[in-house]
Amino acid sequence: MKYIKTAKYDKQFLLDNMMGPNAMKILEEMAAGLTLKSGMRVLDPGCGKGLTAIFLAKEYGVQVFAHDLWVGATENYRRFKSLNLDSLIIPIHSDANDTPYADEYFDAVISVDAYEYFGETESYMDEKPAPPVKKGGIFAIAVPGVKKELQGKPPVEMACSWTAEDLETFHSCVWWRELLSKSQKIEIESVSEMQGFDEFRNDWLLCDNEYAVSDRSAMEAGAGKYMNFVQIIAKKK
Repeated sequence: MKYIKTAKYDKQFLLDNMMGPNAMKILEEMAAGLTLKSGMRVLDPGCGKGLTAIFLAKEYGVQVFAHDLWVGATENYRRFKSLNLDSLIIPIHSDANDTPYADEYFDAVISVDAYEYFGETESYMDEKPAPPVKKGGIFAIAVPGVKKELQGKPPVEMACSWTAEDLETFHSCVWWRELLSKSQKIEIESVSEMQGFDEFRNDWLLCDNEYAVSDRSAMEAGAGKYMNFVQIIAKKK
């Protein structure tokens, strides 16, 4: 896939604001299969430094509620304002368990490289993100994963950078489908590997971010053969 929309953004801006594999490319690939229209309200939990919120607002004209626990609302607001997007993006410094919204308020929940940190329990989907989404609303989630579930110690290539504890949130498509199929409030449309895994990761490895630097050893050793990015698309019942 050619990431034409992402190519319009300043490369250094992306590198400076990545907190993981290239979130804009991940979102561009995922959004290609979604129906997003100007005026829709989108919840973006775990938005980091706001690259996904920026992309959604600028490319689709949607209103984004950009949640993050690690990045302050003021920092993100200044970034959004510098791009003249502050009228479309509402920055919120909040835990993903804090969803004080009216029922059926949002048209979509879109989350890139974040849901794995807070959504791995059977009850989370139905208790937190599902209630404020309209019937028929979209859930689009992308998480770093593995082709097959890891058993015990990580493969030697992955162990160059990560411990077993570091990899506890990495799961397969099968694992994610089984977990989310237990939800009473969403209907899964697809759970699949994303095409651009190598591009997402390679862009991340170019960053000076300390976590990107530490990831390089594993990827150079060939850890990528065990890994993927998992895309989950669902609708509110």
